[in-house]
Amino acid sequence: MRLYFDDFAPEQTYELGERTLSRDQIIAFATEFDPQPFHLNDAAAADNIYGSLIASGWHTGSTLMRLMADGLLVDSTSLGSPGLEELRWLKPVYPGDTVRGRCVIEQTRASRSKPDRGVVLIRAELRNQHDDLVLMMRSWGMFGRRATEVIDEARAT
Repeated sequence: MRLYFDDFAPEQTYELGERTLSRDQIIAFATEFDPQPFHLNDAAAADNIYGSLIASGWHTGSTLMRLMADGLLVDSTSLGSPGLEELRWLKPVYPGDTVRGRCVIEQTRASRSKPDRGVVLIRAELRNQHDDLVLMMRSWGMFGRRATEVIDEARAT
C-alpha cells in the first residue's frame, strides 16, 4: 500500500527491520567517510574510551536511513526532507551488533501554500540486540497528498 501524507497520524509506529554491521563494513565506511582511528584500526581503537573498534555515528545514521527507506519511504509519496530537528548518538555500535529501526509519527501538518503536500515530524530510533537505544533522530518529511483530498480543500477555499 502506498502511503500518502493523509495516511499519517500522531503516535503511529512503523517497525523498519534490522541490520547487522560487520567489522569490514565499519572499516569500509570509515575509510571513505570518517577516517578516525577508532573506526579504522583495532589497536588504535583499543586505547579509546570505547575499548574497541566502533562504527562511525554517520554509518549508524546511514543504516537508519536505509532502514527508513526500505521500511517506510519507498512505499510512500516521500518528497524528501527539509531537515533534522535532533540527532543523538547515544551508545556506540560495535562490530557484529544488530540494530533495528523504528519510527513514530509525532506531528503532521498540511501545507497551506502547497495543498498537494504536507509535512510529517518523525521520531526514528535504532536499538541494538540488547534493546539499548543507540541513535535517536527527529526529522521532518514531506509527503504528497491524495488528489481527492487536494481537490476537496481547493473547493472549500
